[in-house]
Amino acid sequence: MAALTETARPLDADLLRRHDVAGPRYTSYPTADRFVEAYQPPQHLQALAQRGAAQPLSVYVHVPFCEQLCYYCACNKVITKHHERAQPYLDQLEVEMDLVAGALGGHAPVSQLHLGGGSPTFLSDAELGSLMAALRRRFRLLSGAELSIELDPRTVDAARLAHLKSLGFNRLSFGVQDFDAAVQKAVHRVQPFESVAALMLAARGLGFTSLSVDLIYGLPAQTTQSFARTIAQVAGLRPDRIAMYAYAHLPQRFKPQRRIVAELLPPAGDKLAMLSGAISALLGEGYAYIGMDHFALPDDPLAIAKRQGLLHRNFQGYSTQPDCDLIGLGVSAISRVGATYAQNAKTLEEYEDALHQRQLPVQRGLALTRDDLLRRAVIMALMCQGRVEFESIAASYLVDVPAYFAPELERLAQLAGQGLVVLEPAAIQVTPLGWYFVRAIAMVFDRYLQADVSRERFSKII
Repeated sequence: MAALTETARPLDADLLRRHDVAGPRYTSYPTADRFVEAYQPPQHLQALAQRGAAQPLSVYVHVPFCEQLCYYCACNKVITKHHERAQPYLDQLEVEMDLVAGALGGHAPVSQLHLGGGSPTFLSDAELGSLMAALRRRFRLLSGAELSIELDPRTVDAARLAHLKSLGFNRLSFGVQDFDAAVQKAVHRVQPFESVAALMLAARGLGFTSLSVDLIYGLPAQTTQSFARTIAQVAGLRPDRIAMYAYAHLPQRFKPQRRIVAELLPPAGDKLAMLSGAISALLGEGYAYIGMDHFALPDDPLAIAKRQGLLHRNFQGYSTQPDCDLIGLGVSAISRVGATYAQNAKTLEEYEDALHQRQLPVQRGLALTRDDLLRRAVIMALMCQGRVEFESIAASYLVDVPAYFAPELERLAQLAGQGLVVLEPAAIQVTPLGWYFVRAIAMVFDRYLQADVSRERFSKII
């Protein structure tokens, strides 16, 4: 990362506008919209069996339930105040765990576990305890493993935080989005700053290893001034990590967003100003920019991994964990096993129906081609290390990199002219400025995207 004096300046408005186009987030390549329904449970079972249980896994568990609808939300969720709906879902989760563990052929070690949703804290303390016990019966959670959970601050108190600590969780992710009262009302998610601050203070006292905060810019009723205040408040809380996402208003795809008053959405220019101002403010507060919407304090393992060129990326975003297979459990969850992706059914009914028949709930997926694997390696090198060494790619995939990617390198020359990359004789290097546009750089190597005229299913990349 360049020195603070070089990076704390506001980003060039023209560059931001030029690259504010639709595109993927690249938590995978190929992206999930390329999955096919021809990929079914037998293929996933085969991939699990071939992998076996020797190497450490990352495990993601999706808990879809929320008590209240947040209007901006595009997650797979079930809105209900009927907490009795959780237990049947947990029962089916155990069936899925049995099927996966059986296919792996052993008590597979796990180095990273993440509970997301929805709102995992919709579950009661007893239900969370039983879920963790069920996971420990089927998998071996390694000493020092990262155990994280997403929190809806409205559903927890200090006692619940203590219970989460007793279950082994060491990382907490607070869903904040914005602290401005008018914005919170506009998106139907009211949670005062004071309550979140008290929870974070309690979490620090309990000894959680890492606290992170999620923010969204571009929400209704947001202004550059109001979002600047939120950034200042968050920085004052000193979370170890901050994820700051652009709001994508796609009401034709996500029904809850139809409740948002479109006239309240900030204009594109203001949205870009929010991003630029927030980056400058967070860098000024001592945070390091990791890439792709993520910031971390300099002594956080994520920032250290960035400096050492050891970042990795999976469906949960950036990670310090060595590149490993991911097992997704629960409705809509996605797994990555070797050269395959598999996604579970997206509705509770279809998910539970498959498991009642003791079948994996996989509904679609993808077996990657040689070209997919090659391009995945290049894209992940760009997203994580900011550098592609032609020699290492050539040795792994037996290709002449400059010849294979001649059209892509030609397009990259335009980005080099904008100061985003440096094209070396045997490497591609992302510049300090280029890190803020790394999605645009990665998109150059996306064969599917380059052939796709319509990108309406994607959000803007800035």
